[in-house]
Amino acid sequence: MSHGHSHGGGGCRCAAEREEPPEQRGLAYGLYLRIDLERLQCLNESREGSGRGVFKPWEERADRSKFVESDADEELLFNIPFTGNVKLKGIIIMGEDDDSHPSEMRLYKNIPQMSFDDTEREPDQTFSLNRDLTGELEYATKISRFSNVYHLSIHISKNFGADTTKVFYIGLRGEWTELRRHEVTICNYEASANPADHRVHQVTPQTHFIS
Repeated sequence: MSHGHSHGGGGCRCAAEREEPPEQRGLAYGLYLRIDLERLQCLNESREGSGRGVFKPWEERADRSKFVESDADEELLFNIPFTGNVKLKGIIIMGEDDDSHPSEMRLYKNIPQMSFDDTEREPDQTFSLNRDLTGELEYATKISRFSNVYHLSIHISKNFGADTTKVFYIGLRGEWTELRRHEVTICNYEASANPADHRVHQVTPQTHFIS
């Protein structure tokens, strides 16, 4: 399903609709705090453990000392367990200014310990990616499909033609719910829109859903 960029209805919310102070933007992308990093896996990473480093505070996304690069080919597979249930609303993927930048991202929910063989199955959502060198482009998920996620797998299946793929930052926006016996605590990582100089562009590229 393809959406053109417009200021009317549709799936693309442009910069004017998502103007927020940087500190609120960082709060909105706070889901990295709800990842069980000890159990997070990144398959085909060239340096062991480097995949964890791209899940960092939004304010630190420009820190290029932390990145993950693929090893044998251009593919990467992140297995991301959360410490509660997540309603995933948006993702940012920030890469290098060359052909190593990811060009396709496929999302799978609630399939722990995914392998590359498992990526043969139909994803819950697929995005064609644009180059994003500053962490400003958000890809909006189909929330109805990602409203009860305890494990997220991100398959970087292609880049723009390089032998390996490099990622500097992955940002996750949404709500986290901790289930307790007698109460439910909801943390909403969603900042309200306020006028500010800083702008984050949100795009909804061509996507593919399971019918």
